Amino acid sequence: MRPLIKFVIFALVLTVFAACGNNGQGTTLKIETSKGDITVLLFDETPKHKENFIKLANEDYYAGTLFHRIIQDFMIQGGDPNSKGAGPNVPLGGGGPGYLIDAEIGQPHLRGALAAARTNNPQKASSGSQFYIVTGQSQSEATLNQYETMKGIKYSPAQREAYMAEGGRPDLDMEYTVFGQVLTGMDVVDAIAGAEKARGDRPVEDIVIESVTVQ
Repeated sequence: MRPLIKFVIFALVLTVFAACGNNGQGTTLKIETSKGDITVLLFDETPKHKENFIKLANEDYYAGTLFHRIIQDFMIQGGDPNSKGAGPNVPLGGGGPGYLIDAEIGQPHLRGALAAARTNNPQKASSGSQFYIVTGQSQSEATLNQYETMKGIKYSPAQREAYMAEGGRPDLDMEYTVFGQVLTGMDVVDAIAGAEKARGDRPVEDIVIESVTVQ
């Protein structure tokens, strides 16, 4: 990778960390997929989700599961154990380890955010294993103002800058727990999000999570 590209990527990562109120501290994991590798940082600020993701990674829980739901300019979702070896017409998205994780909501859904999926529940508790990675779209000043009013939140200058420059999904803020951020491999995430898909937003060609390992 050329030095200028490395510098730009590093600068963007620092911008995202500043927007999240994160100083780059946490645990790094590598998600190996059939489309390429994605490296993520798990935030210390969301310890329950961080510890659970590391636990499942160490148990090889994710090996062989699929990215079973993809929506371009939105996100890619995986982590359903029922997706292992699932036929093309099998409904997916309902599986998990049999427990939920208490919500740790607060981080923004910037581009590259790693967040926990969930079903509707009053506590906004997260799925024990299913997660998604945000692709999203660039946001305008007016849109961010609107979400602040609707959700009763206040974005910091760094968060506004990141949403407008890099994009994300502020409509999901205060609804789901963001517990990490992509460090490298957003090109892989974008490739997965743009894959051909069938009904239910499942990729026509299986996109497999081969392993998740702590670095």
